Amino acid sequence: MGIYVNPDNREFQRVRNEYIYIDKTDLIVHTNNRLGRSSRYLCVSRPRRFGKSMAADMLTAYYSRGCCSAPLFSNLKIEQADSYEEHLNKHNVIRIDVQRFITSKDDLKTFIADMQSAVIRELVKEFPQCKGLLKITKLQTACEEVYADCGASFIFILDEWDCVFRVAQNEPEMQKEYLDFLRGLFKGAVYVELAYMTGILPIKKYGEHSAVNMFDEYSMTDPKNMGSCFGFTGEEVSELCGKHSVSFPLMEQWYDGYLLGEAHIYNPKSVVDALTWKKFKGYWTGTETYEALKIYIERNFDGLKEAVIEMIGGAACPVDPTTFQNDMTTFASKDDVLTLLVHLGYLTFDETRGEVSIPNREVAQEFIRSVKTGDGWGNLMDSLNASSAVLQSTWNLDEAAVAAAIRQAHINTSSIIRYHDENALSYAVYTAYAAAGAYYLKPIREFPSGRGFADIVYLPRRDSDKPALIIELKWNHTAKGAIAQIKEKNYADWVRDYSGEILLVGIDYNKKTDVYTCVIEKFRK
Repeated sequence: MGIYVNPDNREFQRVRNEYIYIDKTDLIVHTNNRLGRSSRYLCVSRPRRFGKSMAADMLTAYYSRGCCSAPLFSNLKIEQADSYEEHLNKHNVIRIDVQRFITSKDDLKTFIADMQSAVIRELVKEFPQCKGLLKITKLQTACEEVYADCGASFIFILDEWDCVFRVAQNEPEMQKEYLDFLRGLFKGAVYVELAYMTGILPIKKYGEHSAVNMFDEYSMTDPKNMGSCFGFTGEEVSELCGKHSVSFPLMEQWYDGYLLGEAHIYNPKSVVDALTWKKFKGYWTGTETYEALKIYIERNFDGLKEAVIEMIGGAACPVDPTTFQNDMTTFASKDDVLTLLVHLGYLTFDETRGEVSIPNREVAQEFIRSVKTGDGWGNLMDSLNASSAVLQSTWNLDEAAVAAAIRQAHINTSSIIRYHDENALSYAVYTAYAAAGAYYLKPIREFPSGRGFADIVYLPRRDSDKPALIIELKWNHTAKGAIAQIKEKNYADWVRDYSGEILLVGIDYNKKTDVYTCVIEKFRK
C-alpha cells in the first residue's frame, strides 16, 4: 500500500462518511466494461466542485489491491452489477493527483520528473523482485519492466490532469512536453488495463487533432452516456429536498440548469451547502472571484457582448464548440470563449439545439457582478436593476411604464450593440425582463405557436402563479398591430397548455419618431 501505487481507500471512506452522500457507483460499471479493451482510455472533464476527485477516489477504492473496500460499497448500486466481485480490489492501481506536483509555476520545470520519481520509488517497494527498477527514471520504462518481469498491468487514475494548462496558460512548449509524456506513457502500452483521467478541460488540441488521441472524452459539451455520473440529477436532488425539508422548486431555480445529454444536473457543492445551511445563495460561485468570469466576457470578439446581454436576460445563444482548442488562451471567436465558459461551469450547452445559456440563478448573479464592475457595459446595470419593476408593470397592464422601460433598456444597450438594428429591440426586451428568471423558465425566441412564431415567450415555472407572456415586437409599425398579429396567427393556442392566464404584449419602436409604444391585453380563451 502506497500513496501512488495501490493506495488505500481512506479518501473514499471520508466521502462515505459525509452528511450527504449520493451513490455514483454507476460510473464503475462504465469503467469495468472498458477494462483490458482498446477503448480502455477515458477522459472526463467537468467544472470544479462537480465530483471529479470523489469519482477518482471511488475508483481507487474499488480497484486498488492495497485495501479491502467491500464494506464501503455495501448496499450501493455497483454491488448488484455482474462485474462487481470480479474486479473489487483485484488490480494494481497508480493514482496521481497532478495538482499535488504543481503548487506554483516554479514547479513546472520539474513536475514531470518529480511525478515519475515518486511513482517509481513505490513501484520498487511494491515489486522488489524487479531489480532493474532501481536504475530507471522514466515511468513508462518502469511499467514496461514490471509487466515484463512480473506480468503485472496497471489501472492509471489521473486527477486534475489538466492543471498544467491552467497554471502554464502561455507556455505552449511546457504543455506539449506534458502531452508528449502522457502519450508515451499510455499510447499502445500493453501494461495499461485502464487509463482514467479527469480535469476541467478536455484534452488540448494541436491544430485539428488531439496530441493524446487514444482517449474517449466525456465533456460538458459531449457527455455521451456519462451525463448523470457527475453532479446531482433532478431526481436525486428532489429526494434530498424531501429528506431535509428544503424547497425543491427553489433548489431548481438556484442550482439546476446544466444539461448533459438528457440529464438535468445540479452543482453538488451548492446543493449540499443549501441543504446544510437551509439558505439559498452563491455557494459554488463564492469559491472563486467574479474576475475569473469578467476577463472572458470582456474580450473583443464580434457578437460576444450581445450574447452576454441575451443570456443575462435568460435567452440561449447558438454556438459552435468544435473550434475550441481546449485551452484557456487560444481564442479565435466568441464561440471559443463561450465554449470555455461551458467547461468552466458558467454556461450550459444544449447539444440538441447547439445553444448555450446561463444555467441558473446562482451563475446569473455572477454574470451581473461581472457586468457591474466591468468595462464597456455602459448603463446596462440601470436596466437590470429596474427589471423587477418592469415585470410588475407588465402584470399590472401598465403599458406606459413598460414602453418607457424598453426605451431605457434600448438606450442603455446602445453603446454595446447597433441601436437601430432590428435585433437590438430583442436585446432591450431581454435586458428589461432580466428578473423574469425568478418566475419564468428561460425565454423562448421565435416560439412555434399557432400559424407562426411568436417573437419571445416566457412560460411560468411550475411553482409560479404568474401569467405566461407572449411578446411580439414591431419596428416602424404599431403595438396594436403586434397584438393583432398574435391573435390572427393564434400564437396563444400552444401556450395555453402551460398556464391558466396569458398576457399578450405588443411593443413597437418607431425609428423616425424615436417613440416606443406598448399594448398589453389579457388573452381571452
